[in-house]
This record gives sequence, C-alpha cells and structure tokens, in this order.
Amino acid sequence: WLLFLLLLLLSVGVSAVEVQRPRGVPLSKRQFYEEGKPFTCLDGSRTIPFDRVNDDYCDCQDGSDEPGTAACPNGSFHCTNAGFRPTFIPSSRINDGICDCCDTTDEYNSGATCQNTCRELGRKERESLQKMAEIAKEGFLLKQQLIHEANRGLEDKKAKLGDVQGSKKDLEAKVEALRTVKEAAEQPEREAKERHLKAWEESARMAEVFLELDDDADGFVSVPELLSHSELDPDADGSFTEAEAQGLLGGVDKVDTAAFESIWSNVKEKYMSESNADTPAPEETSREEINEPVSDNESDQYPDDDIPEDEDDDDEEDEDDDRDEHEYKIPPTARTEEKKDDDEGAMPPYDQETQNLIDGKNAFKTELFNFGFGICFRNLEKEISFDFGPSSEFAYLYSQCYELTTSEYIYRLCPFNRVTQKPKFGGSETNLGSWGKWAGPEDSIYSVMKYEHGTGCWQGPSRSTTVKLTCGKETVVTSTSEPSRCEYLMEFTCPAICQEPPNLEISSHEHQEL
Repeated sequence: WLLFLLLLLLSVGVSAVEVQRPRGVPLSKRQFYEEGKPFTCLDGSRTIPFDRVNDDYCDCQDGSDEPGTAACPNGSFHCTNAGFRPTFIPSSRINDGICDCCDTTDEYNSGATCQNTCRELGRKERESLQKMAEIAKEGFLLKQQLIHEANRGLEDKKAKLGDVQGSKKDLEAKVEALRTVKEAAEQPEREAKERHLKAWEESARMAEVFLELDDDADGFVSVPELLSHSELDPDADGSFTEAEAQGLLGGVDKVDTAAFESIWSNVKEKYMSESNADTPAPEETSREEINEPVSDNESDQYPDDDIPEDEDDDDEEDEDDDRDEHEYKIPPTARTEEKKDDDEGAMPPYDQETQNLIDGKNAFKTELFNFGFGICFRNLEKEISFDFGPSSEFAYLYSQCYELTTSEYIYRLCPFNRVTQKPKFGGSETNLGSWGKWAGPEDSIYSVMKYEHGTGCWQGPSRSTTVKLTCGKETVVTSTSEPSRCEYLMEFTCPAICQEPPNLEISSHEHQEL
C-alpha cells in the first residue's frame, strides 16, 4: 500500500502550494509555531519568545527552536521538496555548501549554486511507480486465475480422494491378488534362470578346460596331452598309463570339441587348471564376483514421499529381482588371463520357455506397481493438507521447480519441497533446506518462505534458506545470496503474492498543503 500512497502523493504534489510556516518546520508541526505567540519547546522543557525561533542560537534541549538553522547539534531540517518526496536532514547540513534538499532550501545562505530538481525527480519516480502499479495490477489479475484453477483442482483432488477411500478395501484385495500371482510366477522364472546359468557356466568351463588341454592348439585333445595331467589318473595309483588316458577319451586317441563334450563328465571333477592350481574353480568364485550391489541411483528415480506405504515390501522384492538380473548378465569367465572381445564369453540368450517366464513375471510386476501407485492416496492427502495461502493462490507452485544460474552455481527452488545448490561445472548437489513454514510478518505471513534442516556445514549449523516473495507477472527466482554462513536468501517473484491495487484516479488539487 505504501507504493500506491506514495504514487498518489507525488501525483498531487506537482500542483501544490506551500503553507506559510518557519523555515525547516514540517506541516505536521505547523500548529506549534504560531507567529507572535510564545514558543514552547516541543519537549516541554521551556517557553521562549517567538522571535528567538530560528535566531541561530539553541535555546531548547531538543533543538526544536532552531528547525531552520545549524545552531542545535541534535536538530533536524525539513525539506519541503514540492513535486517530490519531503524528507528530513540533520541540521548540521544546513548551509554547508552541499545541496541536500532537491528544492535547495537547505542552502539559503551558503552561496552554493543549486538547482531545484524536485519536479524532475518526481516525474521519474512517478513513472517508475506507475510501472510497478501496472505490474501489480496485471499480477493480481493472474492471481485471480490461479485462485480459480487452484480451487477447481482442489475439488477434483478431493473427489478423487473420496472415490479412492470409498473403494479402498476392494482395491487392496485386487493388489493382494496381483501380489500372489506375481509371487507364484517368480519361482519357476528363478529356477529357469538358474538352470540356464548353470548350463552356461558348465559350457564355459568345458571350453576353457579343452583349450588348456590342447597344448599344441591343433583343435584336438590327445592321449599324450592328457598324460601331462596326473590328477586325471582314474584309479589314483600314481601310474597314469596310455590305456587309462585312452579310456578317458572314450577309447580313441584324440577328440575334438564336439566329442570332448561327451567325455566331459570323466574329466571335470578331477581336472586342475594349469593357470593356477591353487585357486578355486570358476564355478566356486563366480557367485561372489557377480553379486554386485544395485546402483543407488535407481532409488533416486522416485522421491521418498512418492512411494506408497503399501508398496514398500514390493520395492524390496524388486531390488532382489534387480540383483538377480545382474547375476545373470555378468559372464563367470570374465576374469580370465586374457580379456576377450565384448561379445565373446557373453551368456547366450534365454531359450523361449525361460524368456516367456521372465516376461510373464515382469508383466505382473509392472501391473502391480502401476496399480499400487494408482490406489495410493497418501500423496493426495498430503497435497490437500498444505497451506497454499488464504485462497490457495500458491497451489500452482506445488511440484514445480525454478532455477537461477550464477557464475559458480545452479540454484534450484522447488516450492513446498526443498532448495538446492549445484556447482555449475560439475559436482554433487547440496541441500540448502527442506520446506518448513510460512515465515512473513504477522500482517503479511505469506510473503516469506522458510526452508530448514539442509545439509550440515563443516563444523557449523545445518543450511537453511529464506525465500522472500515479491509481486510480478512471471514466476522466477531473481537473486540469491548468503548473508550469513550457511544461511541463504532468495528473492522470488510470482503473481500469487500480488495485492489488489487501489483506484488511483487522481483529481487536480490546486491548493494542497505541504
């Protein structure tokens, strides 16, 4: 309101005339200075003849008898500044050779060359204030639209919440049925994956052993090549003969890769790897190597507040499923002495029966996930309970984020959620505070937002952010600063804070008193 009152004052000031009174006296105190009557100091300390007012000698302790001279060290001089804003200056600045009043009245006896700039200053300020008034008017019109849309959206959400609550039991029964079907589908899918993995591991180990036994790399494993591995002696009597080696090969002198598969059962239990006889077989180590944790990034895709309570157990199951997926994607022979091409050593595709089981289980997971989020009304209750202003004018800010980029950082304000700071050229995000409360003064509580309990500073308090709202046609973060360590300040413009402007139809006041 101050803006509009000031605009009104400046508008009428151009055509005003000054009421006669002693130099330096404001209109509000004119009645205390009646010429020809004794003057009583404004602090009531004494009474003096009127001719001792502005006589350049300080008689009153409060300096009220010298409003137009520099005689009293604690006095003040009133600049009328017709056409602009009136103001007060310390009496020590009177006749000091510097023009402090735009109407030059403070330098009436100094000889300083001053020009009256009040009308020009008033004109510029009126233009500026007029622009601000127009912005406020447009912003208020936008605010009315926001209120209308917010109220309509609130009614829709309340209706949806009522529908969901009314059929909650039926929906819970459907979710439980879906969960049962999903769990039933998981066991055969897991068993099929396990069979596929074991077959792949067995095939990979057999191929590795064949390559190690084929010393001359001619594509065959022969009797002499087997004899170099005494651990394969069938009777373990310390004498591994050619006949025994030939018996292991199925009665022939050598076998290729296809034939080696048929005699693999004779070799696999006793064979000791040439590369490292002391290390466990790949099948023993592969499980530990491939049990890699699921990336934490997956959990960041959905904010904690968006996960319904009913789905917590399913989330844990899904994480287990994700770990299973990782297990079946990492080759057990990936850590051989020579790294092969990316396509070599990769697990072959699942057979059609196994793939059908996987697709079926995933379909139930997706249906259960989507259905669970559809019936979750916790988020609706939370949103409806928020204080979005007297008429819900701030509701449109919910679930929105606004950024401001500086030379070093990207600041991100998500109203009713949190404020963050991220280095412009890479680095982790820092929480500058989560939504706390409206924190404006009592007569304008919705003019300030407070975000608290952010990331703790090193040997300091948790970060917090104060967001000051100003009227504007656009919704944008205009500035950020850190006035105190770990305490941030943001300027945020939005139409929801705009107030209805008064009617500024100004008539001509030819005799307005100043």
